[in-house]
Amino acid sequence: MNAVPSFPPLLKGLATGPANPLAVAVSEAEKGVDSGLLTWSLSPERLRAAIVLAPEIPLEQAMAAFCACGVALQNALGTYAPPETAVHLDWTGGIRLNGGHVGGLRAVAASRDPMAVPDWMVVGIELTLALPDKLEPGETPNWTALSQEGCGEIDPHLILEAWSRHAMLWLGALDDAKGRAGLHREWQGLAWNIGKEISLPMDGVRQSGVFLGVDENFGMLLKYGEKTHLIALSKLLEDL
Repeated sequence: MNAVPSFPPLLKGLATGPANPLAVAVSEAEKGVDSGLLTWSLSPERLRAAIVLAPEIPLEQAMAAFCACGVALQNALGTYAPPETAVHLDWTGGIRLNGGHVGGLRAVAASRDPMAVPDWMVVGIELTLALPDKLEPGETPNWTALSQEGCGEIDPHLILEAWSRHAMLWLGALDDAKGRAGLHREWQGLAWNIGKEISLPMDGVRQSGVFLGVDENFGMLLKYGEKTHLIALSKLLEDL
């Protein structure tokens, strides 16, 4: 394995050891660190990383970065995983490998006002590399790991490096309408359960309906009954 991953010039890597890279990135962002900080942590069981961003547009539009980082992770896995490996993205941030949960994305921002330009935003990723030894095969049918899906020989540093490169490309594409449209097409092609009946927790209750797709800001279009409802992507923001 590479001891230290190599990142694109606009990114500055910071290894966090056992500490949560997302929490470290948020802490640094609150202190005023420049955008482009990439925090990361690697153990035999999981890969975690986060990028600090400085949006120049209102939060609801800036949340497209969440989807950009998800597509970038799919691109990175597609680079090194066997050709038959299927990678899909849950609207809520989950990453699916051959249908099973293998990780996810999280997002935190300085403001939760969808109309305000946040001082900073942090998007984090997590991938399960190997399940705990104490788990028996089939004990967690909805969860999987790279090692369970024929990807156990991939150097996770390479995945991290590839994710950083693809993330910079997709994040850069958000600067114009053509780039955002391209991300929209790419993301919808990877979306899990699009066109199907789904159920998801939102604002303390479960909402069920047919997942029709997403609007221009990647908000979920959920149809139940005769009405189609929009669930803003900013609803997925977390507090740390």
